[in-house]
Parts: sequence; structure tokens; C-alpha cells
Amino acid sequence: MESTITINILALIARILSGASVRWVDCQPDTCQRVYFANHTSHLDAIVLWSALPQEVRDLTRPVGAKDYWTATRFRQYMAQKVFNALLIDRKEIKVHQSPVDLMIREIGHTHSLIVFPEGGRSSGRGVGEFKSGLYYLCKKRPDLECIPVHLDNMNRILPRGQFLPVPLLSCITFGAPIWLEAGEKKADFLQRARQAVMHLKEL
Repeated sequence: MESTITINILALIARILSGASVRWVDCQPDTCQRVYFANHTSHLDAIVLWSALPQEVRDLTRPVGAKDYWTATRFRQYMAQKVFNALLIDRKEIKVHQSPVDLMIREIGHTHSLIVFPEGGRSSGRGVGEFKSGLYYLCKKRPDLECIPVHLDNMNRILPRGQFLPVPLLSCITFGAPIWLEAGEKKADFLQRARQAVMHLKEL
């Protein structure tokens, strides 16, 4: 990991580029173990969400990303490994050797939090896509984790699909009240409730 000063400078740059205002609704920053789950419209989402967290929380939070994307260039690899300590998933090997959920649980131990994007890929930004099952199984295996819904607004316009340089615009990051997997709750019901929690934040 790079020095704290370097990381804080890069986090500040990310906040300036995104012009992000940060809101905490019925929730406050905390160093307890959490899963921050958000809508996904831009490759900048993980960086901007991570940079919006206070330093003491940011130091314990690991974005989850695809290894093939984040190691495609030296700059991306540097950012992922040296700056925000990303947990990179090899989408080819993971299916053979270990499930992504088991890898996440092993990597976070009883200290770190995660940033995940349950849609599984970037959407157009006009809505929130259906959630994949990973969030459900993560919560089922670690029911103690607080699940924090997050809505990222306007990120798809800051770095549109096919573009390489961000366009400075105003965006908004809204953190919502934590949810947990309820006893006996079915997978489809939990995923729909989690998705609704993210969509609700857009209206606030």
C-alpha cells in the first residue's frame, strides 16, 4: 500500500473530478464490518464511492472488481493494488477453484468491509438492474455484516461508456440505512428488497 498522504491526495482528486456531494441518510460512517452495495453505471463508481468514505473507514474498505479490467494497464493495476487495496476477482479461474463469495469472506476476515455492485455489470444509468445472487449468499454466510445501500447519481455522465477521460460534473452519493438478511427470507425477496433500498435513495 502507498503512504497515507498519497492515498488521501488521490481520494481528494477523485472527489474533485466527480464533484460528489455525500449524504448519509439514517446511517453514519462506522468502522464496523459492512458491505456497501451500489448501482453501477461507470468504471469510476468503485473509486468515487471508496473516496467518499472517511479515512478511518476507507482504510478498512476494499472494493471488489474484475481482475481482467483492473490489471489491463499499469495505471489501473497500480490504483487497484497500491491505492485502494481492491479485491480482484478472476472471472475465469474463480469458477473452477473457489466461489467469489468464499473468496470475499476469506479476504475480509473480521476486519475489512467491501464495496460491491450486485448488478454484476454497468447499466445505462436510467434505472437499477436486477441484482445477482452474490449479495444474498454473502449475507447468508456472514449474517453479522451490515449491508449499506448506496445510490450513485450521474456517474454514467462523468465517464460514459467508451470514454477514457472523465468529464467533471456534479454527482451525488447517498448512503442509506443498513439492512440484514432476515431469518428464513428467500433469495429473490432479499435481492428485491436490497434493490428497492438502492432505488429509494434516488428519490430522497
